[in-house]
Amino acid sequence: MLVIGIAGGTGSGKTTVVHQIINELPEAEVGVISQDSYYKATDNLTFEERTLINFDHPRSIDFSLLVQHLKELKTGNSINQPVYSFVKHNRTSDSILTHPRKVMIVEGILILSHQELRDMFDIKIFVHADSDERLIRRLKRDISDRGRDMTEVLDRYQNTLKPMHDQFIEPSKAYADIIIPNDTYNTVAIDIVRTVINEKIG
Repeated sequence: MLVIGIAGGTGSGKTTVVHQIINELPEAEVGVISQDSYYKATDNLTFEERTLINFDHPRSIDFSLLVQHLKELKTGNSINQPVYSFVKHNRTSDSILTHPRKVMIVEGILILSHQELRDMFDIKIFVHADSDERLIRRLKRDISDRGRDMTEVLDRYQNTLKPMHDQFIEPSKAYADIIIPNDTYNTVAIDIVRTVINEKIG
């Protein structure tokens, strides 16, 4: 199994890169694990208390479960990937049955900041985008998909998201094997990734 880690700040275009890689591979050969599915369960907190959680800090992620699940997949076992609700700020009771594949992509803002997880990646990718561009994308997504209002998104960006990006996410770029500038026309990096994948699984 080839494990690819794709990191980058919020709104950097990680999902686009993931789709570009997936589109180059047979559907049965690639699977995706999202760090967002592994936010810690917060059943013990009220909704108001949950809204105060710093979701951009590594301690908000259940890395031990994520590492355990990736190990299970690497040994050929299927896992039940959690499902997280951004509207409720909590895990749901649902799960997604995820089978091992020739290529597993793990994507998320903090995945390169965690050493044990990072050491499990065969290829480490960081998607880089301008901070203004990332903020605009985050605003659009959180308002349209996650039921937030502009004031809430901007407050979170200023108070937690940007400081956490500077402290944990941007420095993790140093661990990347490939840095992809988020440019619509940047096909060279994707071509390199595709070549490496084909060599590894060919």
